[in-house]
Amino acid sequence: MRVREILSSKSIGEVFTIRPDATVAVLLTTLADLNIGALVVSSDGSHMEGIVSERDIVRKLGNFGESANVTVGEIMTTDVRVCEPDDTLDELMGIMTEYRVRHVPVLDGDVLVGVLSIGDAVKSRMDQLEFERDQLTHYLHGQ
Repeated sequence: MRVREILSSKSIGEVFTIRPDATVAVLLTTLADLNIGALVVSSDGSHMEGIVSERDIVRKLGNFGESANVTVGEIMTTDVRVCEPDDTLDELMGIMTEYRVRHVPVLDGDVLVGVLSIGDAVKSRMDQLEFERDQLTHYLHGQ
């Protein structure tokens, strides 16, 4: 299975982003409203400048005395692990495991086309296993 297939099977095709000059308060509200754990940081909505996750908030926000005016750009991760639409599910899961990340932006060239979470990867793997099981069951029962 390829990353492009996983993206096309997601119920939400929209890629949510946040500007680097947005405040952490806006970030928190956006994450809560969308019920997601990370946002790609982008000034124009299609080119990635970084990613900001719940983990960034927990680990980095404490470094600021007064957090009301802290911007996303100040706490975002800029060394982002990414994948491409033609990468395999195994490659995606390898990135997540090796670098201990839960969200991986998908870039086609330098254009952001999606974000995959660990939940997306696990669901895709489970779907694959169910399909293989069903095929084996049909084969064994001659159907």
